[in-house]
Amino acid sequence: MTSPSHPAPVDPQLLQILVCPVTKTTLIYDRDHNELVSTAARLAFPIRDGIPIMLVSEARPLDEGEYPAKP
Repeated sequence: MTSPSHPAPVDPQLLQILVCPVTKTTLIYDRDHNELVSTAARLAFPIRDGIPIMLVSEARPLDEGEYPAKP
């Protein structure tokens, strides 16, 4: 069983092929928060038990200043 301090690992190959379901842009893996971040959509998708949950309804909006969008 995993805990928040020891999340299940995510397959690195999976991380390379996943894109944001909204913008189809690449994602940033935030190991500290166990999320995949889309700076373009300003959303963070949770990873639960090593499985990325790529549903907009499950994503959290990024706070202002969190992961500034690239120019």
